[in-house]
Formats: sequence, C-alpha cells, structure tokens
Amino acid sequence: MASNILRRTLTTSTSAKTLKIGLLPADGIGREVIPAAQRVLESLSSGPKFEFVHLDAGFEHFQKTGTALPQETIDHLKNECNGALFGAVSSPSHKVAGYSSPIVALRKHLDLYANVRPVSSVKSASTPNQKELDMLIIRENTECLYIKSERQEVDPKTGLKVAWADRKISEYASKRVGAMAFNMALTRESLRQQKPESERFWKHKPRVTIVHKSNVLSVTDGLWRETVRGVKEQNAEKYAGVDMEEQLVDSMVYRMFREPEAFDVVVAPNLYGDIISDGAAALVGSLGVVPSANVGDNFVMGEPVHGSAPDIAGKNIANPVAAIRSAALLLEHLGYTKEALQVYGAVDKVLSEATILTPDLGGKSTTSEVTEAVLKNL
Repeated sequence: MASNILRRTLTTSTSAKTLKIGLLPADGIGREVIPAAQRVLESLSSGPKFEFVHLDAGFEHFQKTGTALPQETIDHLKNECNGALFGAVSSPSHKVAGYSSPIVALRKHLDLYANVRPVSSVKSASTPNQKELDMLIIRENTECLYIKSERQEVDPKTGLKVAWADRKISEYASKRVGAMAFNMALTRESLRQQKPESERFWKHKPRVTIVHKSNVLSVTDGLWRETVRGVKEQNAEKYAGVDMEEQLVDSMVYRMFREPEAFDVVVAPNLYGDIISDGAAALVGSLGVVPSANVGDNFVMGEPVHGSAPDIAGKNIANPVAAIRSAALLLEHLGYTKEALQVYGAVDKVLSEATILTPDLGGKSTTSEVTEAVLKNL
C-alpha cells in the first residue's frame, strides 16, 4: 500500500483541517462525474475539509492549445495538492501529431506505479443472478507496452510496412507493485474481519494471483513472474498468511468470467491489467460503477475506469458511481477509512435499492438524480 502517504496523513490527520485536491475533469463525461464526486466529498459530516483546485488536461484542451498536459497542472499536483481526481480522456484511436495521453503522462510524472481497481458486487431485486465477488485488480502502471516506444519501417524484401513496439518489464517496477499486492491482501483481510460474517464474500485465506504469459514471453513475463513470486518468498514470515497462485492471462480471463468468486487480489503487468479490469466491469453491470486509484508512495489520484463517452456527454445521463467510488478510494489511500466507508455504504445502498439508476444499469435516472440519492444516504 502507499505507505508513505498513509504515514504522512495518519500522523497529521488529527490536526490537518484541509486537504487540497486537484480536479482534472478532462474530456466528455469527465466534466459531469467529477463535479458529482466533488459534491459527495464536500457533504461528508466528518473527516477533513477540502479545497479544490481546477486543473486543465485532456484531448479537447490539446485541440484548443496544442498541449494535452500543461506544465502548470503538473506543478500544482506535485507542489500543492494532497491528491487528485481525474475524469476521462478522449484519446484518439489514430495517431495525432504532438499528442500523447495526459493520464499516462501523469502516472509517470507523479510516479503512480500501481493502478488499483476493486470490483465488487451489490445484489438487488433487479439483479437476482448477480454472482458474489470481491476482487481487487492491481495493475503495474508505468511499463509494459505503455512506454510507447514504437516505430514503423519498410521491409526491404516485400516493400510492405512493418510496425514494431518495444515492451519494458523491470525487476524494480515488478517488485514494488508485487509488494503492494501482498500488502493489500493483508489489509483487505483485516477489513473483512471487521464485518459481520454474513457480509464477507471471500471466505478463504487472502490470496494473490499473479497473471502472466511466461510460457510464450519467457524473458519479459518470465522476469515479472519470478520477481513477484520473490516478494512472497523473500518475506515468508510477513506474508505467511497469504496464499499465492498463478494464472496465464488467457486462462485468467476465462476463469474470471466463469468463476469470479475464485479471485481475491490479482496483480498483472500494465496491458494485461488494463484488459482484465475493464472486462471485470461486465461482471458487475457496467464500467460506470467501477472505480480506480493511481497510487504511488507519495501521491494518489482517483480515476473512474470508464472513458469519456462522447456519445452521451452533456446529456446528464452518465453514471457518477465510478467517480464517487474513486473519490472514496482516494480517501481510503489517504488514511480516511471511516469516511471512505461512509461513501461506499451510501453508493451500495443506492445500487441495492435499484430504483434510481442511470441507463447503463437499465434505469432512467439522470446523473444528478443518482448523485442526490447518494448524498441522501451519506
């Protein structure tokens, strides 16, 4: 877990009155769901007060100014903010000269080396067949194919184009995200023990599943696998209470859809983690309910998993739940567990009642109506 953040916050939380949070709505529905999350934070009856700083980033900002991530935004986050909330970015599927994703850049600038994505189920009358799952996917956030080292050449033999992409897997990055996975497995177990047994979906010892494809990519995925396994093996006493298993990424996808209840904490390289976590959203109804946090040792940034959804932007029908849960994740990683649980509980109440839902969940309610329902349940 982000130990330096937690130590810094927990030692000052009794005296600190205000948290400065950077808000980066960016593109599309980000401009609707981030204000909803802001309202929820402002409505908490306990915990810190908040000061919000509105910052620019995104493809639309790039189109206006030629810059997707202004240096001013980076400086504010590094030097003034305790954390941040990022909305969504409309990265084009084709190459645009001079443009690169601001969220990928922010992860590197702020050394947010892990993307933490909880996927949990909430049963309701409208989802009687919902499988019970409480899975945490931890995605390495700085390497793999996302280093964006690509080139295109012409094959002299055929005269046809050939594209190449370099992939980076380092022992350093693999080790620290592996440690986070095992630490969070212990943390989750501690939190479970505080719940009534009837509310605990996971009935086993905490477990970390290492995802790889080292049977094909024996060098890169081989290093990833060996390094993450080594975290437990080299800290046998500390992690004695945590089981460890492995899954090839294709087998992981198959099993995740067949038996999602079989997984506790899943740790994967960047690309695999991206695909798995987006796919896992289908298990709980929608990308619109799945949160994430980009976590480093000194900073955390909440980010809903969904994209900018330009087809529904401006219509007040985007689901704010993922952004609200991401704000709760932000609180949790900053050490305000009590307040985070209040937000989680309010959201779960709305989802379980299933009377106020946005269209992605089969309802007819608006972004504003769902936000108001969460606020009433705080």
